[in-house]
Amino acid sequence: MPDVTTDSAEAASTAAKLHGEAAFFDVDNTLMKGASLFHVARKMYQKKAFTLRDAAGFAWKQATFILRGENMSDVHSIQDSAKKLAAGISSDFVRQLGEEVYDEMIVSKIWPGTRALTQEHLKSGRQVWLVTATPVEVAGVIAQRLSLTGALGTVAEVDGGLYTGRIVGEILHGAAKGRAVRELAAQQGLDLSRCWAYSDSYNDIPLLTTVGNPVAINPDAKLRRHAREHNWPIYDYRSGRRAATLGLQAATGAGVVYGLWKGLASMRRK
Repeated sequence: MPDVTTDSAEAASTAAKLHGEAAFFDVDNTLMKGASLFHVARKMYQKKAFTLRDAAGFAWKQATFILRGENMSDVHSIQDSAKKLAAGISSDFVRQLGEEVYDEMIVSKIWPGTRALTQEHLKSGRQVWLVTATPVEVAGVIAQRLSLTGALGTVAEVDGGLYTGRIVGEILHGAAKGRAVRELAAQQGLDLSRCWAYSDSYNDIPLLTTVGNPVAINPDAKLRRHAREHNWPIYDYRSGRRAATLGLQAATGAGVVYGLWKGLASMRRK
């Protein structure tokens, strides 16, 4: 069973158990713009947990993630970097870091439309869960701050209160999300045919097809085609879709990279 946080929405959770319905939300590019793990890395750099070179690597991956969407190689690259950097760091430090990251960086990145969907599900008496490759400590903070039922996230191994740099089980991504949701449904008595799932990425097809009501939010090109072919609802909260043309994407990419470089240079001077 994946690690689960259940710090909030007790009344909604109790009501949902009566009729077996829930909604599952991906985080990166679905609930919020960009990759949540990037902001954790940025905060860790500010606290001198690792070097400017490491931070620059995360910044580049964040830029490509925003511009072209999620793909498996990017996700595993970010996760591998994070595991190596986290080795020897206190788990309590990361939980505190999650609180600071939410207040300073994540809350302003949340899509209002997706936030409204979570609240509508809660008002209807459904459980609302985050399902993400983000570390469960950070995912749990986001769920708690948004008054959601809980979060499923990637679990890092801890020994003596410190991260070992290894993962417990598997990264919660792709097919692993579908397995985690099925396990949770069995535990909570949920009828998945009457549940919802939301994601931006074609890689989350295993999550989306696990439920009876899949929805694409800010979808990448492959997920958009798949959603249209299967008559799934599509919500796009991005201004002007995603840069409209390849030429504009390239120009935007250059600006993002330059901005990130300038930002990191400013952080280094400080």
